[in-house]
Amino acid sequence: MLIAVTGASGSVGKNIVPKLLERKENHCRLLFRDTPVNRKIISRLQKQFPQQISVVFGDVTNASCCQDFVQNADYVLHLAAVIPPKADHDEKMTWKTNFQGTVNLVDAIIQNGNQAALLFFSTVATYGHRSFPHYWGRIGDPLMPSIFDAYGASKVRAERYILESELKKYVILRETGVLYDNMMMNNIHDGLMFQTPVNVFIEWVTAKDTSILLDKIIAEGDEKNGFWNKVYNIGGGPSCRQTGFETYDDGFRLIGGSAKKIFEPRWHNQINFHCFWFSDSHILEDLFHFRTEGCSDFWKWFIRKHWIYRLGRLMPSSLLKSLVIKPLLKNSNSPDYWVKNNITAKIAAAYGGIEKYNQIPKTWDKTDLICEHPDYEQMKTHDPSLDLSHGYDETKPDNNLNIEDMKDAAAFRGGKMLSSTMVPGDLRTKLTWQCHNGHVFESSPYTVLKAGHWCPECCSPKDTWEYDDLAKHIPFFAQIWYDFHDPDEDNVFYLDEKGLPQVRERKE
Repeated sequence: MLIAVTGASGSVGKNIVPKLLERKENHCRLLFRDTPVNRKIISRLQKQFPQQISVVFGDVTNASCCQDFVQNADYVLHLAAVIPPKADHDEKMTWKTNFQGTVNLVDAIIQNGNQAALLFFSTVATYGHRSFPHYWGRIGDPLMPSIFDAYGASKVRAERYILESELKKYVILRETGVLYDNMMMNNIHDGLMFQTPVNVFIEWVTAKDTSILLDKIIAEGDEKNGFWNKVYNIGGGPSCRQTGFETYDDGFRLIGGSAKKIFEPRWHNQINFHCFWFSDSHILEDLFHFRTEGCSDFWKWFIRKHWIYRLGRLMPSSLLKSLVIKPLLKNSNSPDYWVKNNITAKIAAAYGGIEKYNQIPKTWDKTDLICEHPDYEQMKTHDPSLDLSHGYDETKPDNNLNIEDMKDAAAFRGGKMLSSTMVPGDLRTKLTWQCHNGHVFESSPYTVLKAGHWCPECCSPKDTWEYDDLAKHIPFFAQIWYDFHDPDEDNVFYLDEKGLPQVRERKE
């Protein structure tokens, strides 16, 4: 079994490659940039698995390199991506790597005989921000990557390219937030940590369990009837469901502190993030039984391995706050930085405007934390009535869906179904659709109904976000957007010619 792996130096990649090579019949071909750090990783792997490792030096942005990389591969495991915080600081490289790199790999697989199965690592960030009451989500929900989020937006377009390609065998895996080995250290170098709202609902998964899943997909996926050529959410399940505040608190308690002692309420985004609790993450668990640990298990493991963090208990929380956390507020990726420097577009995206920012309590005793609500534990039981509508009769079996269902779905998205016929149950043959702006496009019913994509022109942002206007015309979007926006808002967010974030009021 030849498995070509990109992103082997990342948090999941470091776990999955050794896992795959524990199966002696497997060989991994790794795509690496030629750097001193990567050379050390390669050397370590080759010593551990001397006969099972080969390396291609290059990266996914090079099309010819991708051709060499995928040749004769049975599986292509595509983990490589520019992720936040780097994605927030280098938008061009994010798009070049995450979108164009995926295009290069897909094209290379097809041109090399279309025999390799692609496992594409997508993200919960494709869905964009979610809040109460729609804190449960599932495949088929609208894809509305957050404003100015190049990472989420680039993954949306990469997904669509895969879904509409001629690939014979693929799977798209939208992974939630990952608990991984070095996350504590990585989070004290950038203001990104403050972009997680305290009341956001997060269903975590660990890098270890993700690796178990990927290994099992490659080993057992062909045995699971109907598994391939679909999109799935990866989540850790009930033991991994928390709010942002609880996650902060768990981390700080390792060093004798707490979120309330070290953070202040106004430091964090209120909106414009991502994550929710998955109502369908059990699907992959039912198929592959990959879950072995929850959040509490992870943190126990973490402090055993990184015992040095216990020394933080010798430092008063006030000193930790002053020396380690407060300096990050001056980072350009911090919401507090946006407020202090009057970056209007970022303030509007993260808070809804300076007026709403000023309404946020300054102290925790006046802050409404969802995790402290009396009914919080009851909220962890999925209520199907809180699921978003997808605009067609989902009680019907897929093989009974017909052109009338397509018309209903198109209307719920503010558009029209231009095709007059379809073979009932055929969700893969492309049909012709039209959005409310008149854009005509071809997409399969699966891409639209089951994967949550819509118009590739107006609903797949790159440098302009017009969700206020889209929600006015697309009920599919409105059911989310108006959970945390007012219907009379009419803003256009965009990047100017210098790549700087801007906002203006729409002029009809």
